[in-house]
Amino acid sequence: MDRQNVIRTLEEIAPPALAEPMDEGRIGLVVEGREEIGRIAASLDATPEVVRQARETSVDMLVVHHSPLFQPITAIRGVQAAILREALAGGMNVYVLHTNFDHAPGGINDALADLLGLADRRPMTLGLVGRCRLPLDAMVGRIGGGVRVYGNIDHLEELAVVGGSGFDPALLDEAAGIGADAFLSAELKHHVMLAAPIPCIESTHAALETPGMRRLAERMHWEYIDGGQHTRVIP
Repeated sequence: MDRQNVIRTLEEIAPPALAEPMDEGRIGLVVEGREEIGRIAASLDATPEVVRQARETSVDMLVVHHSPLFQPITAIRGVQAAILREALAGGMNVYVLHTNFDHAPGGINDALADLLGLADRRPMTLGLVGRCRLPLDAMVGRIGGGVRVYGNIDHLEELAVVGGSGFDPALLDEAAGIGADAFLSAELKHHVMLAAPIPCIESTHAALETPGMRRLAERMHWEYIDGGQHTRVIP
């Protein structure tokens, strides 16, 4: 398939107009490779290991959630040099679906809500609130290890979820205002936790966003490459 046809399909899945302002110039085709696309793979991050595996399996386009070039570059060395060396040597395209895929129907937050069995969902500015059909322990089991709870959860009927780093005071207030009993996201700062209007459930960034990228790969019949960056919980 021609690269532009693939890009049109990706833009239908996650329209660029849905992206947050911070993503301007940071989504879409960030590394240009060959024009003819036969094999596509997806991953959460374009790490050196992921790009190496993609090259070894003759991937023509790697679709990721996090851009390997998020910050302006004034020198190419270290991890970024390793990533670009593999991608460019292999003629590989790297395409980024970031906050536009967070907002997109069937994207990161919908996949997380599906994993947790949330029903009757209402959108927030970012993320969503849904009715819990599973007890907290069961939902934690589906997310995986490393989940921490801050505050007392006496009952949990409505849960707010934001895949990735979503513990923003404004989002917490929004979730509480539309009836959420707790808020699930990643990378909670201490001062935000202290001022939170509802209990906070913290997981890892990868645990909350990987389900969305895995489901995209399954839906599109692409290979999924696990980044190999695992969190181990030590008692």
